Amino acid sequence: MELGLTGKRFLVTGGTRGIGRAVVEGLLAEGADVAFCARSADAVTDAQAELTADGSIAFGTAVDVRDQAALTDWVAHGAASLGGIDGVVANVSALSDDWLSSIEVDLMGTVGLVDAALPHLLASEAGSIVTISSVSGREIDVFAGSYGSIKAAVIHYTQGLAHQLAGQGVRANTVSPGNTYFPGGVWPAIERDDPELFKASLDLNPTGRMATAREVANAVVFLSSSAASFITGTNLLVDGALTRGVQF
Repeated sequence: MELGLTGKRFLVTGGTRGIGRAVVEGLLAEGADVAFCARSADAVTDAQAELTADGSIAFGTAVDVRDQAALTDWVAHGAASLGGIDGVVANVSALSDDWLSSIEVDLMGTVGLVDAALPHLLASEAGSIVTISSVSGREIDVFAGSYGSIKAAVIHYTQGLAHQLAGQGVRANTVSPGNTYFPGGVWPAIERDDPELFKASLDLNPTGRMATAREVANAVVFLSSSAASFITGTNLLVDGALTRGVQF
């Protein structure tokens, strides 16, 4: 399937590791150009060197998405460097039980990215917004509380965008991963520090395993592409049948 991403221009937050890094790699593999950010300057420098080693176009910047002015400046710089913006992927998460951190990073980091990028997306021929939520935003699980509540808010916000922007040629979708295992992520730490919780969480999935970052990123890349041109307002679960509620 031709995804039609060659020459398209994307911004990705949280792009140095895990799902965000896999999204950047997936977009670059399809011929897109990408500007990405993360909080750690060293991680950004290392990632940019690795991502551009084959000649791909990727620009990395150290940005804390809680700083709305810095986030807005990064979007403007990314648009200037890439010559415009065709899509954004809001991937950052505080992964926290702290309400304020979850609001500032997961929700307002997403809203700030979209607000700053929207004029550029409206100028694109195929503007796309993909937000990363979680199965915890859909049902009550071990991460109920601030994390699950704010992830639910991200889904609601994104579906609202889809309805508001459909007539203006900009699509908005959410990808909600199940438990995703990658180096440096939360699950290897839980596996080490709380093996009982890790085993209980693993046992919940009928596949017998957790997702890889690449498997989640594949869904993001597809929804960001022209192959998904009539898909907007959806919340796509990538969870290996972890959730049990029927989706209508």
